[in-house]
Amino acid sequence: MIKGRSSSSEILHPETVAVAERPPAAEPKGSINLRIEANTRQLIDDAAAILGKTRTEFMIDSARSRAIDVLLDQRLFVLDSERYDAFIHALDNPPAPGPKLRALLRRVPAWQRDA
Repeated sequence: MIKGRSSSSEILHPETVAVAERPPAAEPKGSINLRIEANTRQLIDDAAAILGKTRTEFMIDSARSRAIDVLLDQRLFVLDSERYDAFIHALDNPPAPGPKLRALLRRVPAWQRDA
């Protein structure tokens, strides 16, 4: 849409009119059922209430945040400059493939084997 007023003498051409795009459809939602002790549930409820969230919102936010931390912990690491240089050198100069690697690369993957 074009914002602002247009005079009657202006002619709008289809190529000059911006069309509002629909937001992508929401992803389908699933459920997770948990059995927890009453004191743990109360702890979660108390924390959620302090933040003004429902139990579900609090649990999803907490689990999502923890999942991101776990994944980043496996992908992000910090090195001092000496170790960084050694790491880059190792990446740029990999060892020659040995007989075990060659044998592994010749094997048919399990998902391609006849069952």
